[in-house]
Amino acid sequence: MKVNLVSIGNSKGVRIPASIIKECGLGNQLEMRVEKGVVVLAPTTSVREGWDAAFEKMATAGDDAPVIPDTLENNFDAADWTW
Repeated sequence: MKVNLVSIGNSKGVRIPASIIKECGLGNQLEMRVEKGVVVLAPTTSVREGWDAAFEKMATAGDDAPVIPDTLENNFDAADWTW
């Protein structure tokens, strides 16, 4: 499909048809990058996308033990912090 660049202030833009937006699962914000001279637009992903599934997998495998034990004691806990 050929599209035209349209003026948007001092920039240029492209109108993306609703059918393409729906098919690609695009939201209000996109990732835009250039790969080998080609502009690529993609749906944004959450920084923590997939974490829930990963944590579930860890729990199922028994690999979710704390790195630092909850019973770790130190002088910091014993200090009086009232001023």
